[in-house]
Amino acid sequence: MTSCDSGDRSSDIREPLIIPAPKKSAGENQKEKLCIDDMLQKYCGEFGPWQRWHFVLTSLAWALEAFHTMVMIFADREPSWRCLDGHSGCDSNAPSVCGFAPGSWEWLGGPVSSTVAEWGLVCEEKYKVGLAQALFFGGCMIGAGVFGHLADSFLGRKGSLTAVCLLNTIFGCLTAFSPNYWSYVLLRLLTGFSTGGVGLCAFVLATEPVGPTKRGTAGMSTFYFFSTGIALLAGIAYIYPSWRELYIASSIPSFLFLVAVLPFLSESPRWYLVRGKVNEATKLMSAIAKSNGNHLPSGVVLTLDEEVNDTDDHSETYLSSNDKEAISGSVIDVIKSPMTRTRLILAVVINFLCSIVYYGLSLNVVNLDTNLYLNVLLNAVAEMPAYAITAILLDKYGRKPLAIGTLWFSGVFCFVGSLMKSVGIWKVVRTVCGILGIFGMAGTYNLLFIYTTELFPTVVRNAALGCATQAAQMGAILAPIVVVLGGGLPFAVFAACGIAGGVFAFYLPETLNKPLYDTMAGMEDRACTRTDTDCTSKV
Repeated sequence: MTSCDSGDRSSDIREPLIIPAPKKSAGENQKEKLCIDDMLQKYCGEFGPWQRWHFVLTSLAWALEAFHTMVMIFADREPSWRCLDGHSGCDSNAPSVCGFAPGSWEWLGGPVSSTVAEWGLVCEEKYKVGLAQALFFGGCMIGAGVFGHLADSFLGRKGSLTAVCLLNTIFGCLTAFSPNYWSYVLLRLLTGFSTGGVGLCAFVLATEPVGPTKRGTAGMSTFYFFSTGIALLAGIAYIYPSWRELYIASSIPSFLFLVAVLPFLSESPRWYLVRGKVNEATKLMSAIAKSNGNHLPSGVVLTLDEEVNDTDDHSETYLSSNDKEAISGSVIDVIKSPMTRTRLILAVVINFLCSIVYYGLSLNVVNLDTNLYLNVLLNAVAEMPAYAITAILLDKYGRKPLAIGTLWFSGVFCFVGSLMKSVGIWKVVRTVCGILGIFGMAGTYNLLFIYTTELFPTVVRNAALGCATQAAQMGAILAPIVVVLGGGLPFAVFAACGIAGGVFAFYLPETLNKPLYDTMAGMEDRACTRTDTDCTSKV
């Protein structure tokens, strides 16, 4: 063997068995993977001009929901009446027309003033008023579930909002031409079906592009639009005393929103991401950053929360591709997880109890023997400071303490109202108790939307919020039935619901300053610590 051979062999021995891969350049190795919340905070801006403009336009839909929901207060009211001259058997001081001979009295404003006057929904037929209102909320319950699922799946947040506004325009206008009571009930049921999806789609679409530290305050502000809608409706009802004209006047704004506002709204970047449309989500985040006067670096990769800590090179290459497999979820996934199952049950129960009180107090104005238009306006105005105070305290004390406090605040005043009589000064005190009761419950109702949104990940957020909204509509179905009882009993029921709701709220977790998770796995993994023996058992 020559020295050359020996040198070659020794050289072979010194060479490694596995040749290392060439190092990546700085540009190739500087991919920064961020969740949407992190990207909003670091590069895009949490609540800049883009979010504010998008938020205001989207939240206008809440006024539309107020129109279609609260129109029943005026359309289904029992108008004043008077005895006709020459009929001694009629007494104008009687509490109702029951027992008087037909033709001995007449409705003030004529039969066109309300459905009650046109179809004689008084005395033994009075239950039909509560039935029509209950079936509207029954439609809302079904619609909330349907559109909650569609908004999480292929239709998206914006697509679902477009669909419900179109249906509201059609059904609302058709209601004005109802030839009889049962066709009216059917159309109110259909209107309820489409209305049930308005609030939840608008709320999620408005708040998902907002950063985590601004989301609570922004979410609380959405309900200003609902209260403003109620106040505007009182004015519209005063201008259009005919119930048929009122339905047309309250439905046209849905069409205007459809053609003048929706084209300028963007789909949620979170929905794009969980549906695998990474390229669309990234482009939208870049547009948000640019509109806010910021810049999104080219090396930043948008990813789901469950993949943020994945450092595998293959995963990185996969994430940076234009599209990826869509991640879907449903209520079944929420129920399967012990963590989200407990949250869903509590959210459903609390929303149910809260809705009985909120809608019950809103509809109960017909039992207060005061000016209907003024009472509706005062209730709407009373809600607005509730939103402001709750928004101020939301990020200071957290969601859970505030939910308990507002529920009990409303419950206590409803209890006081149940002890008051409907005569003299006590009638005024009961009215004040009702205003304070709706003041507290309006804050709760608003807060529950934010709370429920933060309790569940993006992939099932609308579905879970839809379930909570369905529960709220179930409570709303019972509200007209409770109101029909009259006297102090409705206030007693409202008091019990408010206090019980506060007790259930004790078992919910706090979500203040917690991230808005994208996937079930991401939420469970990041909500757990290494010392937890069973993470999924945690609420």
